Amino acid sequence: QVQLVESGGGLVQPGGSLRLSCLSSGFTFSSYAMSWYRQAPGKERELVALITNNDRTRYAESVKDRFTISRDNGQNTVDLQMKSLKPEDTAVYYCQTRTPRREYWGQGTRVTVSS
Repeated sequence: QVQLVESGGGLVQPGGSLRLSCLSSGFTFSSYAMSWYRQAPGKERELVALITNNDRTRYAESVKDRFTISRDNGQNTVDLQMKSLKPEDTAVYYCQTRTPRREYWGQGTRVTVSS
């Protein structure tokens, strides 16, 4: 079955960096777009970054020039490199994909940006 497993979250000071990773299995990873979403306390889940199956990327305005999404089709992973982190980046970050059958989500990894 499809599994998306995130890792890499944690506590970081403002201005710091973190790299999130999502290990995928159970589907033809290279054929589908992959996304990172986040949900902050009391807010709706929002799209952070997306990478298509042919490596086109799209970012939320709030993270442009600070976050970079990348994929490794050989390892079935999609990463989110985050730099210049701000307290408002604090959220649970989720990996997501959509196949013709349905949408899939990981369990999330928590990122806390605080001094």
